[in-house]
Amino acid sequence: MGRATDRRSVLRIDLDAAANGRARVKRQDTLAVEEPLEIRVGPAGPGRRRPLAVTMRTPGDDLDLAIGFLLTEGLIRSTDDVHTAQLCAGAETPNTYNVVDVVLTPGVPEPSTDPARNFYTTSSCGVCGKASIDSVRTRSLFAVAEDPMAVPAEVLVALPDRLRAAQRAFERTGGLHAAGLFTPDGELVVLREDVGRHNAVDKVVGWAVRERRLPLVGHVLMVSGRASFELTQKAWMAGVPMLAAVSAPSTLAVELAEEAGMTLVGFLRGRSMNVYAGAERIAE
Repeated sequence: MGRATDRRSVLRIDLDAAANGRARVKRQDTLAVEEPLEIRVGPAGPGRRRPLAVTMRTPGDDLDLAIGFLLTEGLIRSTDDVHTAQLCAGAETPNTYNVVDVVLTPGVPEPSTDPARNFYTTSSCGVCGKASIDSVRTRSLFAVAEDPMAVPAEVLVALPDRLRAAQRAFERTGGLHAAGLFTPDGELVVLREDVGRHNAVDKVVGWAVRERRLPLVGHVLMVSGRASFELTQKAWMAGVPMLAAVSAPSTLAVELAEEAGMTLVGFLRGRSMNVYAGAERIAE
């Protein structure tokens, strides 16, 4: 399995240090690794699994990423739909392990490879290749609107610092997003990092699928970036009643949160926040 970080030689330029002759210094820097992961899916049997998706990700927790992706795209419903999932070496690069092979349980429909639903994703956006919003919108199996969870505002404002404190790879690189699953009293259940926001969330969801924790009732999903339509949809698909982000949501994210009955919190920084949907779950 590949590493999440790597070292590279860089030229550090600091104009404020020019007075002591140290304006230009060569040194080693730690970077976040970005590599493609191909997800192959197919039925049980001797036949070859077909490539379904390629995503640019940070290596690590790749099985969680693949299973989470399949769940949040509506292609599986639970861990029972997956017979096996394993990392395998690619034919051209046998030691990189940038392929996940997923065998579906007998009776589970094989995903359609509709050309209108392009599953190539970059690390910055998971829906850029999709033909239209209609082609990416999926509906959750879970009645998130019925979740009675309430989270004190004092707990919410502490989550960004708790998320940041748990980001080990970010501490070394400064280049990774994070998604963390919290209880209503602020306990961190699981955290995943990745160069892609959507990948970090899929890794959390995939972990929950494999641990048989779905739906994620009574949990807060905290993300380190903005709250996009896609992240809101992924949270809904996993049954998460509250999505909180340190940055802004999009209009589609707010509309989807309202439709789903989710709570959507943005600009969660310092001692303040904006609540865009589901304010009834924010307790005094």
